Amino acid sequence: MGPVDYLVVEFPGNRMTGEGLPLLVDLVERGIIRILDLSFVRKELDGSVSGLQIADFDADGELDLTLFEGASSGLLGEDDLQDAAAVLEPGNSAGIIVYENVWAGPFAAALRRGGAQLVASGRIPVQALLASLEAAEARSDS
Repeated sequence: MGPVDYLVVEFPGNRMTGEGLPLLVDLVERGIIRILDLSFVRKELDGSVSGLQIADFDADGELDLTLFEGASSGLLGEDDLQDAAAVLEPGNSAGIIVYENVWAGPFAAALRRGGAQLVASGRIPVQALLASLEAAEARSDS
């Protein structure tokens, strides 16, 4: 099995356009990732939280996420949904995705067979990466 990650994607004003959905489907169909859990929550203006069902987010008359309907490994619990909702602004909703990086499974297995072990991993936030690239570009322009 490859590494498992999660994403919490906030949709301001509960506006889900579905624009990223074809790209997510493409990643799954190409075997790059496997969706383990997919849930949606809404944080009301009064701070209360409710779950959302798979729906027609882009209003084209078709259910958008039926491909992932029933994606529930049990890794994502009610407490995780509450934690995700805690970072949302009132009046917004979020999609919570738990996914396996399938592409990394064979690589990790080969490393383990060779006696290697993962001793650290992490992720560079996009904002930090962009700031670093802009700073490097500014230095090269001087």
